[in-house]
Amino acid sequence: MVSTRMSVSRLALLALASLGLPSAARAEGWGTVKGQVVWGPDKLPEKVKVAVDKDQKHCLSKGDIYKDDWVVNPKNRGARWVLACLVDAEVIDKALPIHPDLEKVPKKPAVIDSPCCQFEPRMLGLREGQPLRVKNSAPIPHLLFWQGGSVLNYGRVHPPGGEWTYEGIKARLLPIPYTCSIHGWMKGYVGVFKHPYFAVTDEDGNFSIPKAPAGKYRLMLWQETRGWVVQDEKNRKDRGLVIEIKPGGTTDVGKVKLVPRKD
Repeated sequence: MVSTRMSVSRLALLALASLGLPSAARAEGWGTVKGQVVWGPDKLPEKVKVAVDKDQKHCLSKGDIYKDDWVVNPKNRGARWVLACLVDAEVIDKALPIHPDLEKVPKKPAVIDSPCCQFEPRMLGLREGQPLRVKNSAPIPHLLFWQGGSVLNYGRVHPPGGEWTYEGIKARLLPIPYTCSIHGWMKGYVGVFKHPYFAVTDEDGNFSIPKAPAGKYRLMLWQETRGWVVQDEKNRKDRGLVIEIKPGGTTDVGKVKLVPRKD
């Protein structure tokens, strides 16, 4: 009787697998990954003022605008707008197990705005299938130009108070850059993923990825000027930190140094 029950159970599992059993069933527990990306060199990056040559009245209404390709907190050296994500430790595009609470793709759109001549946020993470809403709450127009992505490879004028919702944006390895053709200093990025295991560093350089599958994975970190924050210079294809995510706990990778490229 026991043998028969075991056989039935195995057959049931095989049948469920053939029907596309949710990836959550293949995980051996769940945990949180966290860390902090910090500026590596002794000297902090200098703040560079933008030469505002268009719409000065509005663009400078809140003070000078500074380039935000490097944003470092002088109090703790934390680097903002760094994109963090998990991939399989060996095969970069292998599907990851997804926690049951996170299996559904969010229906609520992620939002980009441009209230005062800079995009907010500078870096955004998006789940494949999640809508992206781009707003212009400013009293001046912007000409938004996307530089990649099957849905986003074109420009569009965004008049004051206008907004558009983009759908069907596909996941890709590198973030999708976008700019304003009217105000050349305005730039931003959208990272798109097939899973929910991504985060963007905050004003202190911290990030947290909750309910991640336990086991060995690779933590990837990308910054717009640096590129891959962690990369073997002798083997450029070897990127990221291989980590062991603890089930039922927090895996803290500590401080990861961000060092500008020399080339």
